[in-house]
Amino acid sequence: MGRGKRPATYEDIEALPTGWVGEIIDDELWAFPRPAAWHGRASTRLGMLLGCFDVGQAGPGGWWLLDEPELHFGRQVLVPDLAGWRRERAPGLLERDAPFFDLAPDWICEVLSPSTSALDRGRKLDVYHQEGVGHAWLVDPRAHTLEVYRRGRKGWRLAARHGGEEVVRAEPFDAEPLELGLLWVTKSTPAPGP
Repeated sequence: MGRGKRPATYEDIEALPTGWVGEIIDDELWAFPRPAAWHGRASTRLGMLLGCFDVGQAGPGGWWLLDEPELHFGRQVLVPDLAGWRRERAPGLLERDAPFFDLAPDWICEVLSPSTSALDRGRKLDVYHQEGVGHAWLVDPRAHTLEVYRRGRKGWRLAARHGGEEVVRAEPFDAEPLELGLLWVTKSTPAPGP
């Protein structure tokens, strides 16, 4: 943060234009417009594919999975694309009235965009590690890749890198296969006429 600049506050997030997402990392406001359709598609599909870990019907269950939860860690405010908490560690997580969470998730996923990739890979991952998040996924819908990270003592350790149309088992959700090809927007024939 520059000299003489005041630390960002939650009021700065509230003052953003409608449709913008704001985060505060190391007292600095980061604001981005809503992502492109291919980004939203990957995030939505991933949440659907992992749904058996949340709902548990005909699947392993045991998790609370949320889209874009607002996480408060002291003065840090982060919004991952997806996050999950193991139910045994956070049994009453969804019973609160607060619109944010101050308990670090067990897993986060950031879907990378050109405008957010450096922040997602850098400062945000550092904060997630500092707060004790156990696993982090970085999904790149343009490169068609999934990077799976496991928390190490001094930083993140790359557990696996997958891509393309692979069917994978990615920790901590390795009890069920994940078909990566379902996350990507495929090129299609343009619609006819105006």
